[in-house]
Amino acid sequence: MSHSEGQSRQYAPPGIGRERQRHADRADLDVDRGGEPQLDGAGREDERPGDEVVGWIGARGGDEADGECAEREHPERDHRRNIHAANLARRTARIAAPAAALCAIAACQTQLDDVDGAFYDGDGRLVHCGVNLDTSANTAIDAVDLALDRARNRGQVVELYAHHPGDTVPVSKIEHVLAAARDRGLRFVTYDDFARSSDAVAGLALSFDDTAIDAWFSLRPLFLKYEARVTFFVSRYGFVGPAQRDELHELADDGHAIEAHSVLHLRAPEYVEQHGLNAYVREEVDPSIAILRNEGFDVQAFAYPFGARTGELDRAIAKRVPVLRSVAFTYAMIGDPCPR
Repeated sequence: MSHSEGQSRQYAPPGIGRERQRHADRADLDVDRGGEPQLDGAGREDERPGDEVVGWIGARGGDEADGECAEREHPERDHRRNIHAANLARRTARIAAPAAALCAIAACQTQLDDVDGAFYDGDGRLVHCGVNLDTSANTAIDAVDLALDRARNRGQVVELYAHHPGDTVPVSKIEHVLAAARDRGLRFVTYDDFARSSDAVAGLALSFDDTAIDAWFSLRPLFLKYEARVTFFVSRYGFVGPAQRDELHELADDGHAIEAHSVLHLRAPEYVEQHGLNAYVREEVDPSIAILRNEGFDVQAFAYPFGARTGELDRAIAKRVPVLRSVAFTYAMIGDPCPR
């Protein structure tokens, strides 16, 4: 939902069906937000990113959620283990939160430039992972600068994302990132670029999630100033007003990518567990891609709400688009959402 005047604040139109609306309402109440801060109530889920992390310091815990600072392994899990991991993450969040705090106190920390999953190196991966720039994620400017240095020095693309400029992330922070990338000679890369070429360059892939379209559009002078191209992952597009749709088209005309981020921004593994894989793809993935393509946007990527994914979901959605985006950290330290 956008705060902007004229943009729709309604989650589901009357014709969407009572059963689907009841599920959406229940999901809005019950879904594990990953501990993100409340902004101004449940009516602002689009601006309440659940994929925020405890900070760029990213505790490297294992599945035990016992505070150990062990390096995680990331083997491919079958469907049952993925579902189990999703349930375990939700059920043990209260246990893992203090473990994460203890780990941070014990200096169990990872510099952003050490987080390999946030850097694209030309391996042609399906699942990309970004690091959150929002204030609640505590991603320090110095850490971002070091990540940009690594991208320049190693010829890699660093992937960063945010949500609502001027709300969840200061505009000044975004401008710093754009200026720092330009000053280092980094190329601005979109997720459409990832879909069309597997080549790695020294670059920055900056993206924005959800539906803060007016706020995104307000950054247009900055994007033009720094000759930046970014990606906008849009959720709830069917409920977006005509003025905001026009703004997205102007941004696309400037060279930015408009990509899919689901219909109702539900947590995918939990939805699959309750309703099945086909239902999630049919209700949340396919319509979000189709409505954007019908509007003239060349959708090539899908970003998981909250970064929540499984290998089973990856394989299904890869039949629709060639690039998926998750996140580089989780709150509860239960399974890294970024496969390598």
